[in-house]
Amino acid sequence: MHQLDATIIDSWHRNSDPWVAAVRNGEIETRTLVTNGAIVDTVRAYAPRTAVDLGCGEGWLVRALPEVEMTGVDAIPGLVAAARAAGGGEFQLLSYEDIAEGKLTLSVDLAVCNFSLIGNEPVNGLFQAAPSYLRRGGHLVVQTVHPVAACGDAPYVDGWREGSWAGFNSGFQDAPPWYFRTLSSWIALFAANGLQLREMREPLHPRTGKPVSLILVGQLV
Repeated sequence: MHQLDATIIDSWHRNSDPWVAAVRNGEIETRTLVTNGAIVDTVRAYAPRTAVDLGCGEGWLVRALPEVEMTGVDAIPGLVAAARAAGGGEFQLLSYEDIAEGKLTLSVDLAVCNFSLIGNEPVNGLFQAAPSYLRRGGHLVVQTVHPVAACGDAPYVDGWREGSWAGFNSGFQDAPPWYFRTLSSWIALFAANGLQLREMREPLHPRTGKPVSLILVGQLV
């Protein structure tokens, strides 16, 4: 694993408690205003009977979809413990590397990654492993930062960026780095792994009218 990919995991180990509090107290404005509803609506549009939340955090999305038989997976013990305590589905402690090695034994209708694809090599491995957890014809739904909005003043090319907890409470520390992908790189990632792009959504902020996130839906063919 690249050193920066490992740094992401280290940071989330340290920040799991403040993250649980921030999510459950509604402290992240873009999530409460836009992106939480956007990902729930997108998943429901495909009416899955079974699904897996990859990088589930403290499990809010599993609880938000009670009509779906959900499994949540995360690599951070503190987040999995919080998710299990809140209930709503089954939760497993697995890293993306574990999943790439075939340790997630599922065959579900839909997999969802909600702002959980911030690294590089482990993300590639997760996509390559899609046939091990998605049934043929199943869908992979990804919500991520909108590349145009998130690029800022940096060049619009793939690469590592410094992390930031700006806008979060003071309990957060050591923001993890993240791997920036252009829109064309996201599309290529789906195509390279047998996932035919079916839909793109660009949820807009109600006040600024600017895209807050990018949602991509690929179908395993």
